[in-house]
Order: sequence, then structure tokens, then C-alpha cells
Amino acid sequence: MELLTLLVSLLTLVLGSSAIGQPPSLAFSETADGLKLGGTGLGPTIVIDTKDWPGVTRAGNDLANDFGLVTGTKGKVVTGTSGLSNVQVIFAGTIGKSPLIDGLANSGKLDLTGIQNKWESFTSQLVENPVDGVSSALVLAGSDKRGTIFALYDVSEQIGVSPWYWWADVPPKRKTVIYALNTTKKQGPPSIKYRGIFINDEQPALTNWINEKYGGKYDSRFHAKVFELLLRLRANYFWPAMWNSKFYVDDSKNGPLADEMGIVMGTSHTEPMARADKEKVKPWDWKSNQNNLKKYMEDGAKRAKNWETLWTLGMRGDGDTASPTLDATQLTAVINFQQTTLKNVLGVSDLSTVPQMWCLYKEVGGYYQKGMKIPDDVTLLWSDDNSGNIQRLPIPSELSRVGNAGVYYHFDYVGDPRNYKWINTIQLSKTWQQMHLAHQKNATQIWIVNVGDLKPLEIPISHFLDMAYDMSRFMKPDSTDTWLKAWATREFGDAVSAGTAEAIATYGKLIVRRKYELLNLSPFLYTLANYDEAENVLKEWEALQDKAQKLYDSLDAETQIAFFEMVLHPIMAGRIVQQVYINAARNGAYAKQKRMTANVLADDVKKAYAQDAVIQKRYHSLLNNKWNHMMDQVHFGYNNWQDPASNSMPSVQTIGTSAPSTGLMGVSVQGSTASTPGDAAPTLAALDPYTPENRTIDIYARGAGSVDFTITPSAPYISVSPSQGTISYPSGTPQIRAVITVDWAAAPKGASTVIISIKPSTGTEVKLSLPLNNVQVPSDFRGYVESNGAVAMEMRHFTSRTAGTGGATVEVIPNYGRTDSGLTLLPVTAGTQTVGSAPKAVYNFYAFSSAASAKVTVYMPPSFNVNPSAPFKYAIALDNGTPTTVAPVPSSTLGAMPGDWSNSVVNGGRVVSTNLGSRIDQGAHSLSLWLLEPGTTVHRLVVDLGGVKSSYLGPPESSKVGM
Repeated sequence: MELLTLLVSLLTLVLGSSAIGQPPSLAFSETADGLKLGGTGLGPTIVIDTKDWPGVTRAGNDLANDFGLVTGTKGKVVTGTSGLSNVQVIFAGTIGKSPLIDGLANSGKLDLTGIQNKWESFTSQLVENPVDGVSSALVLAGSDKRGTIFALYDVSEQIGVSPWYWWADVPPKRKTVIYALNTTKKQGPPSIKYRGIFINDEQPALTNWINEKYGGKYDSRFHAKVFELLLRLRANYFWPAMWNSKFYVDDSKNGPLADEMGIVMGTSHTEPMARADKEKVKPWDWKSNQNNLKKYMEDGAKRAKNWETLWTLGMRGDGDTASPTLDATQLTAVINFQQTTLKNVLGVSDLSTVPQMWCLYKEVGGYYQKGMKIPDDVTLLWSDDNSGNIQRLPIPSELSRVGNAGVYYHFDYVGDPRNYKWINTIQLSKTWQQMHLAHQKNATQIWIVNVGDLKPLEIPISHFLDMAYDMSRFMKPDSTDTWLKAWATREFGDAVSAGTAEAIATYGKLIVRRKYELLNLSPFLYTLANYDEAENVLKEWEALQDKAQKLYDSLDAETQIAFFEMVLHPIMAGRIVQQVYINAARNGAYAKQKRMTANVLADDVKKAYAQDAVIQKRYHSLLNNKWNHMMDQVHFGYNNWQDPASNSMPSVQTIGTSAPSTGLMGVSVQGSTASTPGDAAPTLAALDPYTPENRTIDIYARGAGSVDFTITPSAPYISVSPSQGTISYPSGTPQIRAVITVDWAAAPKGASTVIISIKPSTGTEVKLSLPLNNVQVPSDFRGYVESNGAVAMEMRHFTSRTAGTGGATVEVIPNYGRTDSGLTLLPVTAGTQTVGSAPKAVYNFYAFSSAASAKVTVYMPPSFNVNPSAPFKYAIALDNGTPTTVAPVPSSTLGAMPGDWSNSVVNGGRVVSTNLGSRIDQGAHSLSLWLLEPGTTVHRLVVDLGGVKSSYLGPPESSKVGM
């Protein structure tokens, strides 16, 4: 299977197909045994029988138009087989609806093995002499309506038309010739039966855009664009906007259009029986207004009965809140009534073939956990916590349910701890970890994701729906990186695909640390003193923007628009927000030290904040204001979960320019808030050959004026660069950072101390102590090296790993978590492990310090125990010590969050520390990690030997030798 996948990938690359992941059936150069379908001055004739579904004809017309976008010559759709001599022919049709397709199958010319009676499946084959006058034709046959539609859009994607050609302005990839390969392609059924999105119009962005572009109505013109996007993405399910829309009422064409195009309509978890929230009767209370609510629900069933509908059952309180009067008994009565209504309205006695779902959202899940019985034919739609962490998945006793299970997921949310609905804040590798777990736990009936305003979330939407369509391509932990490169190739071309994939993966690691709306929580998250953390984070954002800008600059003008919308804009806009908050925090800290740099940073914050509006305007002005208002969302100045009225810049301060009596020059070092002279001169953090970060000295002006300085170490093996300079304010350079380096070959062995003198031309001299520890690990050691009492380890850099006795393994998830990578237990089906049976990863480290006990901090995602009876667990052990087993996730009931939920969600991670109680002496050690429950995932380890300093992300990764 792996060899086949490799060959397919290579073939796709050689042939230049733009489709993601699926086997190619087209080529773009002359192919000896292929069929020429189109090219410059030549378009295909697409034959679709009049008896077929109208949605198939609609997709056929889209394909005909797509040939024109790619080659300059459109195809055309016809309904009969006469007059087809000397033309390029594509036959498309649905089994049982197209006499042409059925006739080809009955005559033995078309092989339908493997797709007949399957859900949303299709085949693509070259058929010789399909009808009189046609020597060869490409035949696209679908098992059902959407199977045929997906076959047609599959050709569109392969020839170079992105599903996002309209919604993200991805230009078509021009071709001079298009050939159908002489191969049989069979695709489907999808991994997840119902796959789709929920447009959650929480205002202001999409609402304002709709007001401008569609007169304030989510009408059939708008929905035609959304439905086409979904079908091109191989999705089939849709929850319409609920807060400012009544789908079936606002435009009478909406319902019929969805059914015609092949979209299965649903409604959100809080809108039962195909009725919109804005249609609700008042009071919305089953206990006091039961008769009116029953009529409301019956009317919804009658209105949608002739269209393909996935019925939402149950109810919550008004406005998507908990009902003060609804309990499990009443909710059971509600669902029983709804099912009875469906039987009566649809005229069926058995609902097992009627798709229905009950979403266990917030307090509703608590009813189920306490024993509420739900009919077996209803899909249990499990929810995440609104922040991308699935709360519950099917347990063994639920696996035989006729209705199966699904997942309601979030890429956008309004609520606690704070709204996030501005731009993309999704780490794709985390989505993979959660949805792969859901798939393997058999939640395969429905995947629906809340996408807010849709537009800013193009990449995570594509990723989510591609997984839902064919999870077999996402079974390995590195599949997201593979997908990202394929996605970037389709949208922007092969030349920038690797760089774009790296940029998006890096963006995911940076943004998962904390969402934009939460950056102003106090105290500020990134430490300003230790590890240069705040500055280094800002440098990461700046480097990412530089990378994205270079990629953008390399593209043609047409492709730059799409790249800006999906890649460069979120990186630029995100970097601005980070810069504003980080430099506002630095401004406050520097003001306390009377650094004139504080005033420089105050100006920087103001300029960056103003630049935010410039970037917003740039986005809105694209393509003659096509996307005006899409970036209207407020994203600065939150003080609770709800949006503030407007953006507001964090406060900054400026300081006076009179110098202190000790002189104009001030000196500060890492790990200290002291400003010297004045404060006692701090000791520099110790330095050894394995210290992962630089040692630096900041020399700065503490008033108006200018002063020269020189830096002189007391030993010749110490170098400081620059060794002299001039600081000046308000003109000139108000601050200089000097970097210390050591010639370890010349330095004395073992512990020593060097004095570094910073002497100003006027004012007080500063003398700093620099402890050195010139040590060396044995030449045969392989692993991490401790420095200053800390060992920080990234998961992919294990020394060794061993499989479990049952074949389970620990596997690396690249670009996962807040810093580098993750480690997870696979396969998910392996079941609960013991230390004796579980796979293990070992991380060797060499210690120069000694400690009475070993404290190990494990960084994890903010996950839930998706099976309360089998909570996530891991075990850790030092050297040959007894393993310590840890269940990191606090227990909770459905409808209530674990005790540490808010903190872990805010911080994008759960941080768990364990004292192993083992003495550590100088020398080589090993830290063993066992993952004991599938779904348990770790993304960092830190061993504290007494030197770990307070920080958000932890110490920088320790130095490695022999690795």
C-alpha cells in the first residue's frame, strides 16, 4: 500500500495534476494511449442525460466553464448523443438515473464494480466506442447524485481550478492541452457520511458583507456560492447562518436550491426540526408553551419533508443557552414527539433510514451522562469544548448504535474564555490529532465544523473536509505536512509549495500558544526577563513574516491576491497584534528601569497599532472591494468574553529625559529587572559550552544626551561584541545589546568567574560577574545536555523508542504544540496499555548539576478524557526508577469542564509537573516516557534540577550531542 501511495504521488507530480491526494486520471501533455479532452481552441462536449439529477447538469456546466478558465476554450453540455463525431466527449451520469450510463454498464463497456449501491462513489474510465460515431470517451459514472457531482468537480480540480477559485480568488492553472489517461479510477465512499460546515454569523464581518453584497439577506445567490464550494470540497452537509438569517424564509429558493445542488440541509444544535432560531415561538419553553412548540416543529418537518434533510432533534434554551425549565424527562418527551412527527410527516414507520442527530452540547451532555435514553437510530453528535478539544467519543457500549456518532467541532466561537472570530487561529496538526482520534473511535456519521464567517478559515476548512472525505490519506502523524504541501501546490504552484507549507505549519505553532483576543490578560504571558522569551517570540513572528513576504514576492500578480488572503494576511495581521502587545509589555518594564528605549517602544506600539488598520484596508480593497467588511471584527482590547465596542490600543507610557545622578548609562542583563548603576549589579546567568541561548548585556540611555562606553572582560578568552559604542537619546542609538562569547578551549576547566566591566566616558562604571562552567560530556554520550539546572526536550528528539508488546508505537506529530512537535500513541485501536506492555520513548540527558529529587514537567494539549472510563495516562521514570503513572486530565461530567479547563485553553496547553523523588547526580541519565492510553499526547518535557526559571513556554530546547 505504501509503495502504491508513493507511485501515485510521483505520478501526480510528473503529470502536474492540481488535485489533492486523490489518484490522477488526467495528463497535461500528449499521452499515447490517452484521450485528448481539450486545449487551446478546443473544449470537450459533456453529455448528461435529461433524466439525470439537475444538480449533475449544473456541475457539468461548471466543468464546461472551468475548461474555459484553464485553456481559454469552454466546453459545452448537451443532452443527447447525436452529432458527436470528431469532438472530445465526456459522458457523465448517475447509475439508475442516466439511461446512457446504465446502457454502457449493461453492455459490458463500463465497469461499475465497487461503486454500485455505495454512498457518494464514482468511477472514471476511458471507454472505446461508447456510442455510434464516438471512438473513445471519458465516462464519469456516479453511484448517486453526489457521486456524479464529485466526479465532475474532480476533473475540475485536476485540470487546475481550485475549489477556492471564487471564495479565495485562486487563479486557474493554465493548460495548453488536457488528456484523459487510459486508466480506471474508482473513488468513494467517503470516510465520514455527512461532512460540512456551520456558518455562524456572529457579527460584524460576514453580516456587514452580506448587507453590502446581498442586500442584507442570506439569499439563494449567496448560498449557490457556498454550496458550490462545499461540493468542490467534496462536502455534503450545511448548517446555515442562524443569528441574522431564516434560511427557508428569507429566500423561498434556498431550500429547493440546496436539494437541487445536492446539499443535505441541517440546522444548528439549537435549532430543531429544520427551523431557524429567528423563527422561534415565544416563550421558547417546552413546559409552559408545549402546544405552540409542537406546531412549530411540525411545520418545520412539513416544509422540509421533500428535501434531503438531516434532522436536528432535542432543544436548548432560547438564544443558544441552557433552559431553566428543561430537564432530562422533558427533553426525552421532546425527542419522542419529534420522532413521532417525522414518522407522520414523512410517512414512514421506521426512522432507521432517516438521518437524525442529537447534539450533546454543554448541559445537554449532562442529561445523557446521567442516564437519559436516546433512540438508537439517532446520531449522537459529540461536541468539542468550543476550542478544538473533543469532550467525548463513542465508548464500547455505543459502537453498535444504528445512528452511530459524530463530532461538532469549532474553528470559531463566541463565549468563554473569550470570543475568537477574527482570522485563522487553527493549528492543523492539532485538528488532525483530534479528528483522527474521532475517526478511529468510530465517530464517522457526521463531522460538522463551526467556521464563523467562513472567509478567513479557508485552510482549516479544506484540511478538515479533506480528512472527512478520505481519512485513509491521514493515518500517519506527518500527514498534515504532506497535505499542506499538496494544498499549497494546488493553490500557488510547486515553486512555493514547500515554503508555504512550512510557513503555515510555523504559524500554527505560534498561534496555538494563545489566541489574539487573550493576549492582554494580566500578567503578560511571555516573560520579559528570562530566556529573552518575549523578544524571541516577536522575532519568530518577524522571521515568519519575512519568509511569507519573500514567497509572496516570487508569485505573479494574480496569484499574489490569493496568497495574501490565505497566507500573508493572517501572518502580517497576527504579527502586528503580537508586536503591539509584546512591545507594550516591554515598554512598561523598560519604563521602570528608566530606559529611554521605553519611549521608542511607545512610538513603536502606536505605529504598529495604526498599521493594523492599514492592513485591514488593504484586505478590504482587494478586487474592487470584493471582500469589504470581512475584516471588520474587533480584535484589540478585550476585557471579558464578549467583543469590546471597538479596537483599543494597550496603554503605553513615556518617561522624562533627566538622567539619574549615577550617569546617563544604564546596564541590565537577562534574568534580572535591575538597572545598574543604581540597583545592585546583577550576576549574569552562568554560561557553559552547552548553554542553548546567548548571554547578553543591554547598555542604554537613561536620559537625554550621549555617552561613550567600553566593555572589558577580565580574561582574554571572553569576547564581547561590540566591545565599545555610543548610546544617545533622542537622536542616535538609545540602546545597544552586547553578546558574550567564550573560547572554551582557552578557558579554565571547571567553575570560574570572569568580571566584565562596562565603563562610560562619564558616569559610574558597572562591573558584572559572569560565572563559567567549562565542562565536557563524555565522547560516547548521545542525548541532551543540562545547562544551568535545566533540561528542555522536544518530543521528536528522543534517544530511542521501543514498540509495545501488542505492536503499539509512539509516533511523532510534526509541528504540533507550542514549540516543536508532539508524541502520541498509535494505533488508537491499541487500547489501554500498562507500563509492561506500552511503547516507550527514552530521552537521555547528561547532568552537571546534582539535585535531591527530579522534577519533570510535561507539556500537553488541553485535551479531555474522551472515554471517562479510560482516562488519558502516561508514565515517567528516571533511569531504572519505578515509573510514576500520571492521569493528567481532571475528571469532569459532560456539560461541565474540568477544573483546569479555562487555564489550559487560554494557554493552549496543560502543564503537569511530577516530582519523581529520585536523586540526580552528575553523569548520564535517561528519562523514559510511556503513553498508556490512545489519545494521550505530549508536546514537551522539562527536567528541573533547580535552575528552571519562570516562563510561559519553558526553557529553550537544550543542546544535543551525538544526535
